[in-house]
Amino acid sequence: MKEIEYIIYLTAESADRLRVYAQKEKSIILEFVVQYEAILIAEKWQQIVRYDTAHGFAHKDIMKAGGETIKIPLFFETYNLAFTYATIDLKANWKKYRENFEKGDQE
Repeated sequence: MKEIEYIIYLTAESADRLRVYAQKEKSIILEFVVQYEAILIAEKWQQIVRYDTAHGFAHKDIMKAGGETIKIPLFFETYNLAFTYATIDLKANWKKYRENFEKGDQE
């Protein structure tokens, strides 16, 4: 079993990042976390959106400024597909997720 872990900075100021973790055997992902984080309040990293396989299924967690978390199940055949989707979605839409978090909007 192999673990991979890395961070992708999305801005030159390094105030927005993706934190990526996966555990895999050969080319098959067994579990993963792809999380968008931003520096917002008191210069601390704040979780905004997280895709993961906790609780035994792939899902998306959207964090709200008030502390609420919205959990949305993902319906992909494999964790590999869910992992790829999560990475693409967060790279493409992180600005929207940040704006919604800052405004307190629901997705």
